[in-house]
Amino acid sequence: MFIKVKKNSGVYMEHNGLEKRHLVPVTSNFLINLEQVAEVSFYTIKEKKVRFDLENHEFHLPIHTRVIHLQMAYPYAHKDDVHSNNKTTLIERCYYKFFCLPDEDSQYDVIRSKIEEFVLNL
Repeated sequence: MFIKVKKNSGVYMEHNGLEKRHLVPVTSNFLINLEQVAEVSFYTIKEKKVRFDLENHEFHLPIHTRVIHLQMAYPYAHKDDVHSNNKTTLIERCYYKFFCLPDEDSQYDVIRSKIEEFVLNL
């Protein structure tokens, strides 16, 4: 099953393809295959956070911003190709964080409800 994240929906995204603490608005529709997600967490920001846009301007995430954190499965990991003597490889799993501002709760509710359709509560 895929989740479609719609463009210009007030959702901001962070992933490990960006520099640390940078986030971007979702400006084009894209799909995420839920079968390739290994872990999901939902949480709410309890204090004001500062992030940066692509031009390094400050962007303030307000209190009560909701976050959906998708940690992808190992086949979708980055391998650090550092030539070292110890022959170890650092594998970093891909992740996506979606930040839904407090006035955009409808998008958060839609995405969360679709993800929870896959959850078996015991």
